[in-house]
Amino acid sequence: MRNAVIDEITSLAQSNDKITVITADLGYSVLEEFAEKYPERFFNVGIAEQAMTSMAAGMALSGEIVITYSIGNFATLRCIEQIRNDVCYHNANVKIIAVGGGVAYGQLGMSHHATEDIAMMRALPDMTVLVPADPQEALAVARFAIEHDGPCYIRLARRGEPVLYVKEENFDITKLQTILPGKQVAVFCCGPIASEVKSACEALKNQGIDAGAYSVPCVSPLDEESVRKIAAEADCVFTVEEHQVRGGLGGAVAEAICDIPGAVLKCLGIPNEFPHIVGSHDYLCDYYGLSAKKLEKTILDMLEIVR
Repeated sequence: MRNAVIDEITSLAQSNDKITVITADLGYSVLEEFAEKYPERFFNVGIAEQAMTSMAAGMALSGEIVITYSIGNFATLRCIEQIRNDVCYHNANVKIIAVGGGVAYGQLGMSHHATEDIAMMRALPDMTVLVPADPQEALAVARFAIEHDGPCYIRLARRGEPVLYVKEENFDITKLQTILPGKQVAVFCCGPIASEVKSACEALKNQGIDAGAYSVPCVSPLDEESVRKIAAEADCVFTVEEHQVRGGLGGAVAEAICDIPGAVLKCLGIPNEFPHIVGSHDYLCDYYGLSAKKLEKTILDMLEIVR
């Protein structure tokens, strides 16, 4: 997914000489082609994410379209003041690419987890928050971000994620995307965890439960109209994200549907606590109940309560 985004940005830079990339000593084996083709538009500031962000804001206010690139928590949590004061306050045309969202760097522990980033970025005025689920969504995100005039946060995984579902031609990345339709249960998700959601919903359908899976590539601003329409028809609504249960996609959906009579919502994600375990990405997702099997069980248990 990250390679698809960088390849697209590199391609777009051929016809747009305003595109500039800044990295904080990361992106090896990913950014080399851009650096070789456009050396005058590529900067490595070293391990100095705060300086990278302020530098990006200044260049953007001088007319450039600036992409910053780092690991999830370093690109966001480490420099939240610069993002807030320098980028968002001035509505600077900066695109923050964070690689390894959630617990992708699981074996490196909590210092490398990005599990509060969506909540923080979503709270900032003028910040568009984009969390693609597969390579096709990621390509659409890259194109949208370059065309969009203003700050964007792009949260990517770091593996070779598969294409999850068939898209409409020239689909709108700011709108809700249907992975599997379903009316009885609605599961909204963002990012590559959508693959687990899709598998869980397929298993539920095999048991006679009409479960729908929906990707939310644009968490902020949320496509509230579509979310509300689907939620109003469902017996039960779930959100699934590789992020804390507070403030992320779950919070956005809760805010959107809180006034719908009878709406039942359960937010699934990382508990609001610091993890004290390490392990592979798949191990941690299963540990936190985000694997397909555990999602299936949670949805079944919730349906029993609702009934």
